[in-house]
Amino acid sequence: MKLNYKKTVFVGFAFFLISAFWQAYDTIIPKILTDKFGMSQSLSGVIMALDNVLALFLLPLFGTLSDRCRSRLGRRTPYIIFGTVMAAVFLVVLSFADNLQRNALEDVAVENPAAQETLYDAGLTITTPDGVVMDIQDEFTREEFAAISIRDESGSVNEDYTDYVVPARQAYAAQVTAQNRTPLIIFVAVLLIVLLSMATFRSPAVALMPDVTIKPLRSKANAVINLMGAAGGIIVLLLGSVFGTGSPENALMSYTVFFAAISGLMLGSLLIFLWRVKEPALVREMQEESERLGLVDEAEEAAGDRKLQKSLLLILASVVLWFFGYNAVTSKYSVYASSVLGLDYNSTLTIATGAAIVAYIPVGAVASRFGRRKTILAGIVILGGSFLLGSFVRAGTSPLVMNILFATAGIGW
Repeated sequence: MKLNYKKTVFVGFAFFLISAFWQAYDTIIPKILTDKFGMSQSLSGVIMALDNVLALFLLPLFGTLSDRCRSRLGRRTPYIIFGTVMAAVFLVVLSFADNLQRNALEDVAVENPAAQETLYDAGLTITTPDGVVMDIQDEFTREEFAAISIRDESGSVNEDYTDYVVPARQAYAAQVTAQNRTPLIIFVAVLLIVLLSMATFRSPAVALMPDVTIKPLRSKANAVINLMGAAGGIIVLLLGSVFGTGSPENALMSYTVFFAAISGLMLGSLLIFLWRVKEPALVREMQEESERLGLVDEAEEAAGDRKLQKSLLLILASVVLWFFGYNAVTSKYSVYASSVLGLDYNSTLTIATGAAIVAYIPVGAVASRFGRRKTILAGIVILGGSFLLGSFVRAGTSPLVMNILFATAGIGW
């Protein structure tokens, strides 16, 4: 038995485009909510959790519906086509809703020379990254506040800028949003459509690999699928670096071209998938090979074993907690990096994803040698330790420190 890597890579393009979307979503949407709509971190976090709440109900639903689908294109492909096209189109529409709010903030745009004077004159009360509440007019004169530059003489982001100007701009954005909620309502409505579109095909896309791969080769195929997903994430982060999405100077930038590039990447991946993946034929091949090798599924004799059921529940609980921690960091890191640390989140997350890719094969060898359980436990310790140490990083800390911590986090993950 030998895995058809070429076939598996093309099947993996469905997961590639999913990962590309979520990488863009997790890094850009929280920045829009806080930078342009002035939301608190808590409220923006609630909106960022919407996809997970929807997933609890919609992923099982569309997974079941695709199981029952009898299309000439197969069970999974119709959902992948519909969901991808809808998500790609409305992702661009989402940027238009974002631009409505951006236009309302033109007076305080980073590139506007009088922006900080406008912020100062608004008489804002801000909360600094250290939790200190203050009125900026009590802390600075108008000239002092206007003179705060984004970067110091060394080229590093100025701490006064991240501590005072960024919170002031976000407070101003909150005022603008309170005066006219229409852009926010449109943005959240379109965002909901995008999330619903993604939910329609995530389960079918994940189910496709085992549909076309015989059971003994599914672990290897799963590694290929994960590599494709990681590749999708890295490409989006590299695009983010090209567009400067993580630069403090671009906090109020328009994301239309960037979102259009992500949509193009998704649609291009879909076309490659449709060109090379003929689902019904691949399913027949898998079934014929399974029968030839005597791999027809049999009922598990120990299905009712309470000890095994307990182990299964504990494994699922572990997965829930891993994702709790990991997603909590990745969905907020873009805001924290640009608003507090003055770092470009694209480079840090690229390093983390790259380290994960490099570690896949060696970690597999370690698991084979020492066992999966011990390897998983080691990974949890490495991941948790990296994030714990990362919590001590402050503005002015060498970017090398955060890059190393995210590299180890990628290996742990």
